[in-house]
Amino acid sequence: MNDLPKGADLLAAGRALARDWRLGPSAFLAQYGVGCEADYKRAAMAEGRVMCHAQIGWRAPAKSIRAYHDIWLACDKAGHRVDRYGLCLDWSMALPRAVRARAQRGTGMILPGVEDFVALANAAPVAAHFGDFVLGFPAAVENTQAALAAGATAIGNLGQYFTFRVPGHDDDVQATAATVTALGLIAAQEVPVMVHSNIDDGFAAQFTDLANALGMILVERDIVTRLIGAEIGHAFGHHFSDPLARMAFQRALAEEGASPGTMVYGNTTSYRGQPAQNGASLASYLMVDALGQRLWPSGHAINPVPVTENERIPEVQEVIEAQLFAGRLIEQSAGWPGLIDPEAVGRLTARLRAGAGRFRAALWAGLAEAGVDCTDAFAVLLALRRMGGRRIEAAYGAGLPDARAMGGRVPVVPATILTEIAEMSHAALAGTDPALHPNVRGLRVLVATSDVHEHGKMLIDEMLRQLGAEALDGGTSTDPGPLAALAEALRPDAIAISTYNGVALAYYQALKAALAARGLALPVLIGGRLNQIPEGSNSSLPMDVGDMLAAEGAVVCRAAADLLPALAYVRAGCQPSV
Repeated sequence: MNDLPKGADLLAAGRALARDWRLGPSAFLAQYGVGCEADYKRAAMAEGRVMCHAQIGWRAPAKSIRAYHDIWLACDKAGHRVDRYGLCLDWSMALPRAVRARAQRGTGMILPGVEDFVALANAAPVAAHFGDFVLGFPAAVENTQAALAAGATAIGNLGQYFTFRVPGHDDDVQATAATVTALGLIAAQEVPVMVHSNIDDGFAAQFTDLANALGMILVERDIVTRLIGAEIGHAFGHHFSDPLARMAFQRALAEEGASPGTMVYGNTTSYRGQPAQNGASLASYLMVDALGQRLWPSGHAINPVPVTENERIPEVQEVIEAQLFAGRLIEQSAGWPGLIDPEAVGRLTARLRAGAGRFRAALWAGLAEAGVDCTDAFAVLLALRRMGGRRIEAAYGAGLPDARAMGGRVPVVPATILTEIAEMSHAALAGTDPALHPNVRGLRVLVATSDVHEHGKMLIDEMLRQLGAEALDGGTSTDPGPLAALAEALRPDAIAISTYNGVALAYYQALKAALAARGLALPVLIGGRLNQIPEGSNSSLPMDVGDMLAAEGAVVCRAAADLLPALAYVRAGCQPSV
């Protein structure tokens, strides 16, 4: 371990880069006469104004630039302000330019050079938030340089550092060193640049207790503010379906001084139906978030996610419609605060804060006891990443130890994602043929994901548990080669893949070849977003590849309910029809 980089040296290298890489001008900063987005947010908090955030980013930079302008213009004409854009870079952007061309690409935005960052961020007076695949990855330094040149004063996503990985790239020392260097560059800027971290992209997706999620926010703030000397703004929201818990968590951030935050992300796990049905979910979480900002301002912009998000990448007009919906809802929320019981919210807030404090203290003490230099940002970050969320929660969680509980402890405030997964599993199995259930009991299924999205895997695991089958852990973002090696070692009856990020066909083809090279002829079930952008295409629209997957030999599951009949066919040694 003595040959590992030192955090102080990496931070010094980042500060040295600041001589050449300073914050550039931006249309947003000029329009509002502020030095950084953090100042803009504090002014909005003082005014009592609820801000709005939109996620954009299509494969073609030209389309993203047009959207950056057109969404703002359409909303401005309607009297609604879009305050900030979260810019969705493709996961291949996480790799240095020198090797990026050879990387597997997803469906996100690819910005080849600094000038592309600048052109995008200056297409309209909206704050540019480079929140995906910048910090936490091998290309952290060059992407941070480009984001700064574009005038961005919110750069992330530190949460992704802990849990995300790019296929084929497993060097955590390289990723950590690049991240700490980039953080040094951010800290050395003349105005505050917020280090963004979406807790739902980090350990909150793995924790069973919301108190631990809040505690992890406090630990990340310790690292960034105390060890690095920068500001940090957190996001949350993907997994927060319970309205009371969602509001109490936001209030806890305000009371902890963890503000201004970046955004409250949309509760996308509640988008399970048709667009009209998803509209109810949109209204539900937006009203909670608007009221939270009215009652206990924390500077988080609220995020109206288009109702088509669970089906495909939303188009420009759909983003505009969601923003206008949010604008009107914010207006109507003015009469709602009297309906909120602040004491009920306050009691849950107090439980969250007390549990978060215990978690924070226990985790720092545990790191020190393990011999980690708690003054070294590199050492702390690497230790947390290598421990992983589940080990951290089991060892240092706020709740009482209980070997029977998922996560190893009784949650102080249970994470709603756990009940959601159980409900989704029950719903998927409710419509299936009960006669098939005994046919799959005892099957051993190796379950993995092709990318960073873990919810599909969690759902498969739960369905297998309810069916009496055994779920073998194939990991998240597991490359085809290592997954084939794991299959050779474990000898499962089948492999189940959850895919999301536009790589379904390429992933299956690589896995099929890797299995064949080891002499394995295992059925491979694949479900999720069965799409892919054709190589060589600059289109932002992925095409459905379900039929192509079936033609290649995959067992295609277009819905969760397809898992049971597919496994029954596996047990019978047959190939189901698609």
